Amino acid sequence: MTPLPGIGTRQDFSSRSGQRIGVINHRDGHVELIVCAPDDQDTTVASVPLTAEEGNTLASLLGAPHLVSQLAEQQREVEGITTTQLPIQPGSRYDGKTLGDIAMRTRTGVSIVAVVRRGAVTPSPRPDFEFVGGDLVVTVGTTSGLAQAARILEQG
Repeated sequence: MTPLPGIGTRQDFSSRSGQRIGVINHRDGHVELIVCAPDDQDTTVASVPLTAEEGNTLASLLGAPHLVSQLAEQQREVEGITTTQLPIQPGSRYDGKTLGDIAMRTRTGVSIVAVVRRGAVTPSPRPDFEFVGGDLVVTVGTTSGLAQAARILEQG
């Protein structure tokens, strides 16, 4: 991951053929899929702006479960920040509630960065995202905040 001051972050890789492909996550929430010039990774030759829904669809098509494991690996490198996966139990108080209803960030300082549902990942769920029993919620925060978040989801 490469920080882009004032813009957001960039993640990219080289394909087997040597093509550089990446994603820019802008601070304002929008995402761009980019293709770089073969001889200069700082020169973009193609850019496709994606809505959140389009980004989710693309992530699912490309094997979204890897997204969760990569996020966990990246978060391990940031001192003081941890990531964990917490379940939404079927029939629990939060089964059928929206992300906004839970207000996890307000209550604990923990961010819900993705939700895994039946093997498909929804990265960066919006406040109107509705949880379903069996969802696995990917969270990022401090150790104490994550402990609070786990208690909230387990006990209400």
